[in-house]
Amino acid sequence: MSNSSEPVGAPRRRRKEARPSELTAAALALFVEKGFAATRLEDVAAHAGVSKGTLYLYFDSKEALFKAVIEEGIVARFVAAGEQAAAFDGTATDLLQHLLLAWWEQIGSTPLAGVAKLMISESRNFPEVTRYYHDKVIVRGRALMRSVLERGIANGEFRAVDIDSAIDVIFSPLLMLVLSRFSLAFCSGSDDPKSFLKKHIDLVLRGLSKEEAGR
Repeated sequence: MSNSSEPVGAPRRRRKEARPSELTAAALALFVEKGFAATRLEDVAAHAGVSKGTLYLYFDSKEALFKAVIEEGIVARFVAAGEQAAAFDGTATDLLQHLLLAWWEQIGSTPLAGVAKLMISESRNFPEVTRYYHDKVIVRGRALMRSVLERGIANGEFRAVDIDSAIDVIFSPLLMLVLSRFSLAFCSGSDDPKSFLKKHIDLVLRGLSKEEAGR
């Protein structure tokens, strides 16, 4: 057990070098806590335990650092999810459930989910980073879900639905789940997030099912 008396979450002691992943982790923590506008590069450097000059060796602006957070934290997971979906040999029902539960474990239940709240609150002031988030995260996520729904419709599992509307119905409660974690936790209901997600998945699958529609 460590004998360090340094409080949890405190900036690390300054050292000469840091890997880019350590800098993006520090940036994510501060972006979620303080917001994009209020986070300074010197704050990120201090949190990572390096000098501001060291940070500039890897990132020449706060926008570049934010993009790296998105690329490393969210886009990489979406790429992996797309590869899993392409290789998945089970039903579309099982795939949809797997992807939504994996989203919760890898993004929704982690600090990465706070980026969505950040985009909602600060998007008008930072159009460049907002566009980057839209193109890299929202467009990619919708394309992945579209492929699952099209697979389910093609193989007869899902009834023919308006796919864009179905994607909105699937994703909107996930956004509310994230907002409840970072903004509305003090007035949220009694359900734990994982229970909420499972109920949401059940409702979605019942709504998509051809068998349910025929009853």
